[in-house]
This record gives sequence, C-alpha cells and structure tokens, in this order.
Amino acid sequence: MKAIKNLLGHIYFIYGMIIFVITMLIVFIPIWLISLLPEPACTKALHVVFRGWMGVFMPLVFCPVIRRGKKNFKKGENYVVVTNHNSLVDVPVSSPWIPGPNKTLAKVEMARIPIFGVIYKTGSVLVNRKSENSRRESFAKMQEMLSIGLHLCLYPEGTRNKTGKPLQPFYDGAFITAIKAQKDIIPGIIFNTGRILPHNKKFWARPLPIYFDFLEPVSTKNLTLDNLPELKEKVHNIMEQYYVEHLRNK
Repeated sequence: MKAIKNLLGHIYFIYGMIIFVITMLIVFIPIWLISLLPEPACTKALHVVFRGWMGVFMPLVFCPVIRRGKKNFKKGENYVVVTNHNSLVDVPVSSPWIPGPNKTLAKVEMARIPIFGVIYKTGSVLVNRKSENSRRESFAKMQEMLSIGLHLCLYPEGTRNKTGKPLQPFYDGAFITAIKAQKDIIPGIIFNTGRILPHNKKFWARPLPIYFDFLEPVSTKNLTLDNLPELKEKVHNIMEQYYVEHLRNK
C-alpha cells in the first residue's frame, strides 16, 4: 500500500509540473509585455494575470484555494501582509490570492532561471541577501511600493519552515517596513501547503484544498522602531495561536 501511495505521489508531482510549465508558457508573453509598464500599472495588470493563471492552475492540480477574512482589507487602504511559509506551494497561493495588487520580497537568484525568472522578477522586489547594499535598496523599494498604494506580501520567517513548530522565529524586516510606512499589518495563515509538497520527500506531492485566512489588521499607528520587538512578538503570537487552533479543522 505504501509503495502504491509513493508511486501515485510521484506521478502526481510530474503531472503538476507539466501543467505548471504549460500554463506558464501561455502567460509568459502577456507578463513580459506587462513588465514594460511603469508602476503601479505594472503590478495592477500583473495581479490580474496572476489571479487568472492560478485560478486555472490550482483547480487543474486539484488544489482549490479557499480564502477567508477578505473583509479585513478595507477599500482604499494598503497593507503589509505577512504569511507563514511551509512550502514552495505558498508562492503561487500567497501573492495572487491577496485581495489587491502586491509585491513580494524575493531572492535574486531565482530571477536568473530562464523564462520563469522574468515572471518572478516582474512580481517581486529582488534582494541579494549577501549584499548589504542590496538589502538597503530592497527596503527603499518596498517603502516606495507602499507609498504608491500597493500591498506587500512578506514571509517573516525568511525561509520554509522545516521544523516541527507551527512557526519559526520572525525576522525584523517586515515589521521595520510597516512601522516606517505606518501601514497596518495583516497576518495571513496558509494551511495544507506543507502537506501537499513535503520538504522531506523528493519529487512527491499530493492534492489537497488550500485554506488562506486573513486575520484582523494589527495597527502600527504612532509606533516607532523602539516598539519593534513587541510588535513582532504580538504578530507572531497571533499567527501561532490561530494556526494551532485551526489546524485540526483542515
């Protein structure tokens, strides 16, 4: 039985990759053309394409995305959205399914991949984590994106959670950005992506519904960088408590 399950998981993984590549090639030209637009028109148009792409891709791989808490996004407001990060599947779920155009912070290395790199670069603020100048430039770019009305989509854990804990410790970057811009933080919790594509299995996956829950905004009004530790702890506690309480229902 275990051997059959493993085989089916490998077949499903290959199927998913084939569907991803086919759909990516279909949207590549529109995304490349959109990349030539100035901001914020570029990101606004890109979000429509990303939503359409993932709106087709995710059902085709039998992983429908169910969102809750969209009402927490107020019309005319933009936010720093912070989400947990358990799997590579989080990438096609988080940014496209946030209600409104957004930029994410991404590693510059991924932008060098042929074809995919163009798509990746267009939707991201790129950073070379080994370069202090690049990190400073990425902070400035994120502030600029917030100032023109776009959301930010950030993973405060920094990398995929491969531990047995609900969340890893958070880095400061997302919270520094929110405080400096005086933008509210919306915690986002993604369920099941770590079960769909486990980090401890190679070329194996399984289909499951994905739940993306948006929690109530956490205000940064009148906060300064002196308040950074308690803000980071507050958001971490909110997200961890929600994840633990609702995981059993997924």
